[in-house]
Amino acid sequence: QAHLVQSGGGLVQPGESLRLSCAASGFTFNSHVINWYRQAPGKEREFVARIISTSGSTNYADSVKGRFTISRDRDNAKNTVYLQMNSLKPEDTAVYYCNAKSLWGTYTDYWGQGTQVTVSS
Repeated sequence: QAHLVQSGGGLVQPGESLRLSCAASGFTFNSHVINWYRQAPGKEREFVARIISTSGSTNYADSVKGRFTISRDRDNAKNTVYLQMNSLKPEDTAVYYCNAKSLWGTYTDYWGQGTQVTVSS
């Protein structure tokens, strides 16, 4: 059964870095938009970044622009999307979710299990 598997995350101090991974299982990122969202306690889920698998085009939320980078594995063999998070701030603390939606054909919408990122001194 197709699904997304997330890894990475953890506890870091302000200014440090983390990398999150989102691996597709049972399908390939050949025609999808892959998004990262996050949800902090007591807040709505918010968009963080996205990448279009066909073009490599990326978009970011203003709050993470210049600090976070979304990318896909270079040779596409690992079928994985990454979120490199640098210069982390306490306000980046949240549960992060990856999401993959199909661009065309049969509509599919997959979500990862979520991973906790905590930025605290």
